[in-house]
Amino acid sequence: MREKKLTKIELFEELAKPDENGVSRWVGVDEFTGRYEFLRFGNGADWARGDKAFGRKYIIEKDKTRTPGNRIDAIRTNGFAVDNSYSSYIDPQIKKRIKGMRCVILGTSNPECDHKNGMKNEDRVMQNQEQKLSDFQPLSKAANDAKRQFCKECRRTGVRYDAKQLGYPISYYEGAAYHNNEENACIGCFWYDPIEFRKHLQEKK
Repeated sequence: MREKKLTKIELFEELAKPDENGVSRWVGVDEFTGRYEFLRFGNGADWARGDKAFGRKYIIEKDKTRTPGNRIDAIRTNGFAVDNSYSSYIDPQIKKRIKGMRCVILGTSNPECDHKNGMKNEDRVMQNQEQKLSDFQPLSKAANDAKRQFCKECRRTGVRYDAKQLGYPISYYEGAAYHNNEENACIGCFWYDPIEFRKHLQEKK
């Protein structure tokens, strides 16, 4: 099995080693070499900005005092971000329409409104910009709870859920087993869109 490619957040966590409270040591940008070269950024801080996934997980502090100018010299995490609204907000009108549907797996009423993308890493959707009904789907609480566990395991391992575990003849209708947390990594997975997944079963006959 090939080694999973780490995200920038995971690389920083490996380097900075935040504790159980989300507090890390100060990490100088000159440490972003070798294995951690992928972490290099410009004056805009790139992946370490507060409105990116890193800032949604941690409180970020930056040190610009070590060298002249306005350059970021070091960063650290100083706890976990408290405001989780960035990743949980759903347009009320969309939520109302979804709640009026039936679970796409069990067919039961009164479903929860599920983000199709279990990575929750699409800026357009997670920053509440032009959310679309098609970004969400109705899932019963039981189905949504199951999906959360499978998505958590997928994010942890870098291996997507295999629909053959549910008895389907295909694993995914698009993409392969491994992913690197790309925005489109969920597309093709059963849990991303069970209705679309079943449509593709016809193509395999």
